[in-house]
Amino acid sequence: MHPMVKPALRRGWRDLNTVQFGMTPAHAMTLGPMDTATGSFLDLLNGTRGLPLLREEGHRMDLPEGHVDQLVKGLAHAGLLDDAQGGGPAADALRAKKDVLDRLRPDLASLSLTTCEPGAAMGRLAARRELRVQVRGAGRVGAVLAALLSGAGVGEIDVRDGGHTEPWDVAPGGLPAEAVGERRDEAARRAVRRAAPDRPPRRTSGTAREESDPGFSLVILTPRDDVAVHAPDPSAAADLIASGTPHLYAGVVEGTGTVGPLVLPGESACAGCLHHARTDRDPTWPRLVAQWRSGKQPRVRPCDLALATTVAGLAATHALAFLDGQSPSSAGARWEVSLPGLHWHARPVWAHSACPCGAAEKGEEGHTSTDEDRHATMAEDRPSRDVRRKADSARPAGTWRAHV
Repeated sequence: MHPMVKPALRRGWRDLNTVQFGMTPAHAMTLGPMDTATGSFLDLLNGTRGLPLLREEGHRMDLPEGHVDQLVKGLAHAGLLDDAQGGGPAADALRAKKDVLDRLRPDLASLSLTTCEPGAAMGRLAARRELRVQVRGAGRVGAVLAALLSGAGVGEIDVRDGGHTEPWDVAPGGLPAEAVGERRDEAARRAVRRAAPDRPPRRTSGTAREESDPGFSLVILTPRDDVAVHAPDPSAAADLIASGTPHLYAGVVEGTGTVGPLVLPGESACAGCLHHARTDRDPTWPRLVAQWRSGKQPRVRPCDLALATTVAGLAATHALAFLDGQSPSSAGARWEVSLPGLHWHARPVWAHSACPCGAAEKGEEGHTSTDEDRHATMAEDRPSRDVRRKADSARPAGTWRAHV
């Protein structure tokens, strides 16, 4: 282990004996009491020395016997320490690609804030390279989202859509203006390749690939049809439910952007659950949806560029959190934001007993619209709270969450 105080956390002294790591309420922690010699020793925890050499440095600084090991252990338990050589073989392979790693260093620093174990951030970043994600829909939301995931280090992004690129599909970071008239999915795949910091890993072809194909870690449905965004058709994800493939919905309808729900088949609510819950609240819902789907469709649907980009960014963040092993708040909820007020809020989507997806059977009982009305909004993003509780429960005496 080559200990390193997480460089993503700014450091400052609250007084002569108390040091604060981090600035924001979600990540700031304080450590104390700390003497001057120990405070100076923190500068040596920069990832260039192993523990034996650090013990020698501590001895030269007249630190008590065992003090270095105790400090390193305490910082690690508090989630303040990283391992400059940790993460396993996949992480070592990524370190060997300096140009690729340099592209991903901001993402690595961010991951270090949401992981506690030294070396875990590098391990997660390296693991992204082996993941496969499919994006169904290459409009203003889908194409940008696919490029974001690629740029964040996800190894393989498969984009599916039909038709040809229209002028109104063009968006910064997504489909470029020169792609107008080209196949929409091919243009989106080129955008994905341009955004990638590295070439995706090669896979076998033909029968060998089909037999060893691990499937997709996540499928993201980003339809260009606004009705499909507002009222997702359960049949569109029937294959995903049957195969147990996690999937996430995202899109823009009229002046509202939506992200979620993230569906974990058999565990969390799906599009069918959403449809049944809406029907419980409003018996005319199926009639309205049928009219919207069969009525005359406008050639160009409203899709504010900045709103679409915002939705793509939030959806990519939720997707990455899930791919990195977290549980984002879109699992069982739809995050929505509407123009012009732009107030994000979450609408819970409960597993419904009438839906054949089986998620309601996982819990004690299916929730009804009455439950949903009582929980119309969610105040916080749950994953950050979960990570905080985990860090708090592991930290040793002398460290505490900073109130900033």
